Amino acid sequence: MKTAIVGGGAAGFFLAINLKEMMPEMDVSIFERSKRVLAKVEISGGGRCNCTNSFASVKDLKLVYPRGHQLMKRLFKVFDYHDAYDWFEHHGVSLVTQDDDCVFPMSQDSHTIIQCFMREARKHDVHIFTEKRIKSLEELEEFDCVAITTGGSPRREGLRWLESSGVKIVPPVPSLFTFNVNDEGLRSLMGTVIENASVMIPATKMKANGALLITHWGMSGPAILKLSSFAARLLHENDYRLPIAVNWTGRQNAEVMEELMKCMVENAQKQLTNFRPFDLPGRLWNYLLEKSLGARCTNRWGNLNQKELNRLANVLCNDVYQIEGRAAFKDEFVTCGGISLDSVHPQTLECKTRPRLYFAGEILDIDGITGGFNFQAAWTTAYVVAQAIAKKE
Repeated sequence: MKTAIVGGGAAGFFLAINLKEMMPEMDVSIFERSKRVLAKVEISGGGRCNCTNSFASVKDLKLVYPRGHQLMKRLFKVFDYHDAYDWFEHHGVSLVTQDDDCVFPMSQDSHTIIQCFMREARKHDVHIFTEKRIKSLEELEEFDCVAITTGGSPRREGLRWLESSGVKIVPPVPSLFTFNVNDEGLRSLMGTVIENASVMIPATKMKANGALLITHWGMSGPAILKLSSFAARLLHENDYRLPIAVNWTGRQNAEVMEELMKCMVENAQKQLTNFRPFDLPGRLWNYLLEKSLGARCTNRWGNLNQKELNRLANVLCNDVYQIEGRAAFKDEFVTCGGISLDSVHPQTLECKTRPRLYFAGEILDIDGITGGFNFQAAWTTAYVVAQAIAKKE
């Protein structure tokens, strides 16, 4: 029996290794169109590979999987994050869970994951072919089963060869990206990190919390990446030009106003610039003071009038900027869209219209926010496909 895996990325190798462990007699081949396999794994997580998440703070999968959360809930009954953690540990990769629930190799080096995959692939005699681009399913007719794990395609054209075979495609668009903001005052604060910000697209329910990084091009950080994921299609439809509202404190308006009034009473003789509430960075605080109060930003706390207090509270809780395009997040990217989940059997991820054709990884219309959730989707879907092929054969 022979299985072809198209795509030499994380999902492809995980599928191949698990399939060989389930069926040692299976002949498995990986076809990768580029010169190198696992290139995306190498650069992921800043070269450390955030391979999964503890999910300790996840109360509902829809909060971390904007698309595909219902299918992921079903598939987690077969192979979840606990199973992934155990799998890597069992295969010689020691893991560590950070305070933010992200899971990394203890070595803090993505090459540890790559070396594990390559070692296991050699151990199980998985055939690896690089610079081999598959342009049609007809090229794979000699194989009993075919699994497509090519990852996300930034353009629909990259999926035409599957669409022409009758597979339903959800148009892919970028997800997990940073925002260009053409505001010189804001960009002059590049390098400033706000630990507990809240960002949202006004007039929508799309909102995200977390750390925000001000860059020389605009905004980045987990909060921005999370918002870009949930708003991926809306932003694409609006040519990446929409307003974004920032709550620099991450707190409710009433709570912010109460804290400011307390500052007026307890620090009446101190200059506004000399006492910063909410643990805001100094440069950001001074910028927001000048933006809301103008020349009176050097006044004393006790001299603030009600109108000025309202303006300061508003800029702290609802500081609006204009997104002027998206920026690449290093060399990493994730797409939403791909193979429609309506096209596959939810128990096996086998194509409904072409038996023995399977899909795993980011090529499916499943994507998560930053934090190891996309890799976990790759491990889960790959394992489910490996199990489905093994049971069928």
